Amino acid sequence: MEQYQQIIHIIALTLGVSWASGINLYAAMLMLGLLGAGGYIDLPPGLGILSDPLVISAAGLMYAVEFFADKTPGVDNGWDGLHTFIRIPAGAVLAAGSVSEVGPAAQLAAAIVGGTIAAGTHFTKAGTRVLINTSPEPFTNWAASITEDAAVIGGLWMALSHPSLFVALALVFIALMIWLLPKLWRAIVRVFRRLGQWLSPTPQRLPAPPPEPLLRLPSANAS
Repeated sequence: MEQYQQIIHIIALTLGVSWASGINLYAAMLMLGLLGAGGYIDLPPGLGILSDPLVISAAGLMYAVEFFADKTPGVDNGWDGLHTFIRIPAGAVLAAGSVSEVGPAAQLAAAIVGGTIAAGTHFTKAGTRVLINTSPEPFTNWAASITEDAAVIGGLWMALSHPSLFVALALVFIALMIWLLPKLWRAIVRVFRRLGQWLSPTPQRLPAPPPEPLLRLPSANAS
């Protein structure tokens, strides 16, 4: 029973860090680092570096920047685009660190799965934000950003406190994400197509030439 709980705990932490990295990497790093440094949780050796004061300070600084960038319409889309190259590999690295005690093969497998999950959550978030920003009011954007921050904190807490429940919910979320991503992609394509039509200048049409007469009468000067 104890071994089963340990395995579930490792799986939940692996899924949790990769899932959270795709949504808000710095909030996930900051929360785990503070909990580890305060002695509230025992981080695996591969994640122990998150408890270092320098890493905590860097994660806190970047979370503060993201807190405002993520709530500014338009800026959040650029921020998400930039973090395509940060959140996904970071999710893979954190997932591999979660199983550092198991062995190199488990680390490689966790990195593959973790990077994939981080990519899925990242593109789901980024795609949703593009659609939300089609509305001129900023309140929906703020609500989405605050909800994402709360989901990351609450999700990691559940992964650490109730790993079995988190694993079940994570599997449901992954299934929904697989179903939702193609629909998001098609909706984004429609948005950019309409934007392109709106920005493209309307071609000026030349006046049509007068129609030629069906029957030409002979000219009076004709010989």
